[in-house]
Amino acid sequence: MARFQVIMTAPALAPAACRLLEEAGCAVHMMAPYPRAPAIAALARALRADAILCRQGQVDARVMAAAPSLKIIARHGVGVDEVDVAAARARGIMVTNAPGSNSAAVAEHALALILALVKQLKPLGAAVAQGGWRDGANAPGDLAGKRLGLVGFGAIGQAVARLALAFGVVVSAFDPTASPTVLPEVRRAAGLADLLGDSDILSLHCPLTPVTHHLIDAAALAALPSGAFVVNTARGGLIDEAALRAALDAGHLGGAALDVFESEPPSSSEPLRDHPRVLITPHAAGTTPGALERMGVMAAECIAARLTGAPVPRERIICG
Repeated sequence: MARFQVIMTAPALAPAACRLLEEAGCAVHMMAPYPRAPAIAALARALRADAILCRQGQVDARVMAAAPSLKIIARHGVGVDEVDVAAARARGIMVTNAPGSNSAAVAEHALALILALVKQLKPLGAAVAQGGWRDGANAPGDLAGKRLGLVGFGAIGQAVARLALAFGVVVSAFDPTASPTVLPEVRRAAGLADLLGDSDILSLHCPLTPVTHHLIDAAALAALPSGAFVVNTARGGLIDEAALRAALDAGHLGGAALDVFESEPPSSSEPLRDHPRVLITPHAAGTTPGALERMGVMAAECIAARLTGAPVPRERIICG
């Protein structure tokens, strides 16, 4: 019989991660996609959960209050905005993440979106699907020589920079917390305003916090050069989506590519879903097979260690 009860807030977990948890004496309980906090709380109460492996859905104070035996919330990924860290800290619950687990996958996805925007793949493909051909209405652009502005210069931002530099892109970055000695080929912007005016393409790679919520608002979008592209593979809440729509509709922006939305999944009535100048992917940048296995295993390692009294890798601990 299992010693520990673990909730996975998603319908699947990498087999290697499941094996690791089972070998540590854990029973793993999967949930439907994007569960709401009340559903997570109800299951946590019924199971007397010892751990939550958080991939989708909010783990807030209600969930923690429903599970007095809860010892750890392990994020299946890097960002911890789905977890009420302050509430966890107040209750002595450890919160961990999986740094570096999906950096390469997200960086590759970001570059693919950048290429798709610059090369006009969506409108060119749509024109052919509608019976057209090379009518000159949409022409692919050159990526070499474009100016890429990165908001956030941690592991993912740096990986995007390395890929972009290989294409002859001029890269600048703004991140007040990152070391200025990393990648000397990248210009360090003095501030966000400095970055925006020099960015033909703006790509977001910073965490969502109260400080960065709607960091890219109407004023920030207006500061971009006319025809600029916006790419977001980080968190939807970084962008004011209404302001983004307005900038696209006004013709100021050349296009946008979004892997994330402020509310996920977005409603069927969300105008950005089928906007002609917006390319959408379903928060899939970090879900390659390799990234999923690394995220799952790293989270499972933290849970197994915490529940069995072994040391949890310090670099993965957010609090506790």
